[in-house]
Amino acid sequence: MAFLERYDNPPDEQLSPLLARNLGTTQSVSKQVSAILDAVKGEGDDALYRYASEFDGVNLSSLAVSPEEKKAAGTHVDDSLKQALSQSYAHIYRFHAAQMPTGEQVAVAPGISLSRKVVPLSRVGLYIPGGTAPLFSTVLMLAIPALVAGCPEVVLCTPPGKQGRIHPAILYAADLCNVQEIYAVGGAQAIAAMAYGTQSIKAVDKIFGPGNRYVTEAKVQVSSTTCAIDMPAGPSEVMVVASPSSNPAFVASDLLSQAEHGKDSQAMLVVQGEKTEGNDFIDHVEAAIAKQLTSLGRTEFLTLSLASSRAFLVPDLDSTAHIVNAYAPEHLIIDLGAAEDDALLEKVVNAGSVFLGPYSCESAGDYASGTNHTLPTNGWARSYSGVSTDSFIKKITVQKLSKEGLSSLAPTLLCMAEQEQLGAHRNAVAVRLGGER
Repeated sequence: MAFLERYDNPPDEQLSPLLARNLGTTQSVSKQVSAILDAVKGEGDDALYRYASEFDGVNLSSLAVSPEEKKAAGTHVDDSLKQALSQSYAHIYRFHAAQMPTGEQVAVAPGISLSRKVVPLSRVGLYIPGGTAPLFSTVLMLAIPALVAGCPEVVLCTPPGKQGRIHPAILYAADLCNVQEIYAVGGAQAIAAMAYGTQSIKAVDKIFGPGNRYVTEAKVQVSSTTCAIDMPAGPSEVMVVASPSSNPAFVASDLLSQAEHGKDSQAMLVVQGEKTEGNDFIDHVEAAIAKQLTSLGRTEFLTLSLASSRAFLVPDLDSTAHIVNAYAPEHLIIDLGAAEDDALLEKVVNAGSVFLGPYSCESAGDYASGTNHTLPTNGWARSYSGVSTDSFIKKITVQKLSKEGLSSLAPTLLCMAEQEQLGAHRNAVAVRLGGER
């Protein structure tokens, strides 16, 4: 059975539709999300309770997770997972702590001192997906940089399970990161609650976190009018770059580990090499996919995701770099051999996160190597970075001028104000130097 449609070094005019994401139509999603946002904005908690019943199948007595449920969570998480979360926490914290900036201080001229003040965002909202799988790893990826940045208020929203409770591993991870304000609210309605505020949930300054197309659309809509977001991060994706000498089982495992996220995820393969050898290699990858599928779950997602995945055969490094940058993958795995890996990395300008070499599997970055797994999708890697400590801070410029400094700058200021015909600007300089008015 063939899982990947094959394309031999397609020309640019054919490339764009082949690199299109597996998103389907978005018009109906946009309308549905808009209706949800309006309902939460107008009705507050009442809409959240109603949507919990309609979408999650639960009748909640409270949106906030109780202290008792938080306290009990640790007893339902086995020791091996606690140890794994501890190591993951240590790596993520160390990498993100190293990113914390210090404000620059520059004297651009005598009497003119400039600086930037680094301050954390006051209140941030973290969205943790919990529909098809409880992503407790995302708690660490979002809450740790918020902790490093020093954000004084952190709120977490995640969908409730069928019993109306949050998965204990999510609560345990939140406790590791000192997140205390947690609500059993998911989907677009959670984004609305954090953006607009309700009777139970105070509005936040910025919303973080991945999600399905409804969550992504909700983030995009609120960001245009109300609340900042990290990025438009939708269904997950990977592009694997390999050569005929790569291990086909490794390549297949990376494609499948991405495809299992959801039916609208996408896994793309680029093989750099001679046509005959490259097609033989793709045959080996197909065989490895078939073999590994027999022992994997979530086949309903895997098969649908693979149906929109493709394999490209390209002849050289420049062609490889071109297709990578055109796709701008969320995750980019490069396995061409040490020298070629570094050479391709030099040419990559559009990617969310890069994994170099045969042992740098995407799972490492998803969980515990220390980089962040909240990354731009759907081509947004052309203009967005992934989440980092920078995402949770803002930088305020500060300037201090002495009379000497203002005097030295005055001819320039007066000239520019006059040329722009802004008399009050000119006067603000002149009045300080004993001039007019």
